Amino acid sequence: MADELFVDQDEVEGTASGVWSRMLAGNRRFAEGKPEHPNRGAEAREALVDTHAPEAAILSCSDARVSPDIIFDAGIGDLFTVRTAGQVIDDAVIASLEYAVDVLGVRLLVVLGHQNCGAIKQACKEYEALLHELTADAEDSLMAADSIPDIDERICDSDSIMMRTVGFSIWQAHESELESAEDFERVHIARTIEQLVERSEVIQRALAEDRLMITGARYQLDSGKVEVLSF
Repeated sequence: MADELFVDQDEVEGTASGVWSRMLAGNRRFAEGKPEHPNRGAEAREALVDTHAPEAAILSCSDARVSPDIIFDAGIGDLFTVRTAGQVIDDAVIASLEYAVDVLGVRLLVVLGHQNCGAIKQACKEYEALLHELTADAEDSLMAADSIPDIDERICDSDSIMMRTVGFSIWQAHESELESAEDFERVHIARTIEQLVERSEVIQRALAEDRLMITGARYQLDSGKVEVLSF
């Protein structure tokens, strides 16, 4: 998708759009094999001993192939990163992002998923196992269909956090007749953003006061490019 849809070049560089523009430029350098590795020397490190003022917060997957500082060609102190498998959120994740917004004053929050996400694959397995459990005793397809309506409740009641979070996104994708892994990844990014806004009054307030912009993105392992998502 075109970066221009999300970047207003007339805005000052310190705004969220300006920050996002610089991050996307860094990703282009990385994808093209021309990283500049900015602000990673001893001088930059020493300057940040007592304080730091990151420009953006990123919630991303813990996958070892998806390091935000590297794929956005960022320097020490530029990005406040929180990483969990499948960018799953919990109270600690929310508190960390609220700190970035209210205390550090970041203007941009990026929820970053990625291609071939292992958490998506694991949740798919658990989701399929649940479907099999719900329909295994059905004598015909009609009975099987009748057993599906409560699947969202079963997902929410699951003992598996991966099922309750990523699995619910997969169920939502199926409800919209989306079936590919790429679709699941995009839906999960969108749902994660929704959950962050619903669960955090700090983030709600920052959005209402135009102090924060939230965007979703998906990192493509094969090309090194970040796909900007539009919801």
